[in-house]
Amino acid sequence: MSTSSLSHRFTAESSADLADWSGPELLDAYARKTASPVDATKAVIARIEAYEPKLQALYAFDPEGALRDARASEQRWMKGEAKALDGIPATIKENIATKGTPVPLGTAARPLVPAAQDAPAAARLREDGAVILAKTTMPDYGMLSSGLSSFHPLTRNPWDLSKNPGGSSAGAAAAAGYGPFHVGTDIGGSIRLPASWCGIFGLKPSFGRIPIDPAYYGRVAGPMTRTVRDAALMMTSLTRPDMRDPTSLPYQELPWLDLSIDIKGLRIGVMMEAGVGMPLDPEIRAAVERAAKAFADAGAIVEEVPAFITREMLDGLDDFWRQRAWTDIAPLSDEDRGRILPYILQWAEGGKDLSGAEVYSGMNQMMVMRHAAVAATHRFDFVISPVAPCVAYPAELASPIHDPEKPFEHIGYTVAFNMSDQPAASVNAGFTKTGLPIGLQIVGRRFDDLGVLRISQAWEDMCRDSRPWPKLA
Repeated sequence: MSTSSLSHRFTAESSADLADWSGPELLDAYARKTASPVDATKAVIARIEAYEPKLQALYAFDPEGALRDARASEQRWMKGEAKALDGIPATIKENIATKGTPVPLGTAARPLVPAAQDAPAAARLREDGAVILAKTTMPDYGMLSSGLSSFHPLTRNPWDLSKNPGGSSAGAAAAAGYGPFHVGTDIGGSIRLPASWCGIFGLKPSFGRIPIDPAYYGRVAGPMTRTVRDAALMMTSLTRPDMRDPTSLPYQELPWLDLSIDIKGLRIGVMMEAGVGMPLDPEIRAAVERAAKAFADAGAIVEEVPAFITREMLDGLDDFWRQRAWTDIAPLSDEDRGRILPYILQWAEGGKDLSGAEVYSGMNQMMVMRHAAVAATHRFDFVISPVAPCVAYPAELASPIHDPEKPFEHIGYTVAFNMSDQPAASVNAGFTKTGLPIGLQIVGRRFDDLGVLRISQAWEDMCRDSRPWPKLA
């Protein structure tokens, strides 16, 4: 039987746009033959073609390849051979290699050499039948909480095109309307910050929970989705082992899709102040306070968590990462160095004259931060906080205050939980009066990724200010 005749046997069960459907909804429709992977992929392609000229969230968009994979998925469903995620549309952050596609790391300074193989996250999704439509944009070397890049066009926020989506998983957050599955990376807030500013769910898992290649200090990959349940479904695939990551955790077959939790009696800490950096926006404060009250009303024991990040910690981290970036940039020719985003180049140049002792001291401050995070949160089952002190800022800026001498004033709530290996998520907590999303950070104990998903699902169910994905006319 031909693919075209197969397609006629699948009829979309409602007039709703399949690009808006969740992963579980699509799998259910495929199983009942009321929609097909080809239908869903075509719907996402149509959404991309309509929205992408304004959002600029994608890199290496491959509609023909996606349709080819969707047709193969459709055949598997018809034969009763469907895989776990068969036919679900997905995108992958640009720095997660996909075979045959160059990995510019957001910068015009790198040569465009096709990747030899899929990195672990891409490999797992492809093995399970997900349809990868494109890569998503990121800033130079992933070192900005911004959609600004010297290689990619400026990525914009779908809730307000004059605003920034955040970063460094900029495109993954902005592209959340392009089907259910998106993968980002995070080393200081790069999943949670754009998730917060784009109103989606983003999970920074425990360090090592999702194998990653190349692995590096604090670096993780994680799902970025419109719903918690979509992220949980992705975790069934992304967490499978891969020998290329020597820092990965022993594999556990956890019940990722069991998202039920009894809130009564849980000890939930509220960390309202970061301790350093930008002041907290009053509307964000009010949203976190509403969340704390909702958990308390549901029976949780809610207590304050004092700020623990210090200026010395944040400046030490800044010193280390400046020098780390300069190590990559220094060997480049003057011509290639001139292609780097000027903000990033100016920031990295601040590391070239640091002594070994200063760099070591900076790295040591990251360890101090790690111990402080665990000490501050260990008494609690979960800790909630703002994700960022501000909401989305102007699209053309490299950071909320746009100052390379003060690059990390907005990551005080997020970065410590990369250093401490703890799982942490951003889940939408509502919107400002002007309609910009506000993120709630939910932090768990080390390795309790499933618990973070469960409490995030509970909050998603409780949050009164939920809105459909914005439509771009």
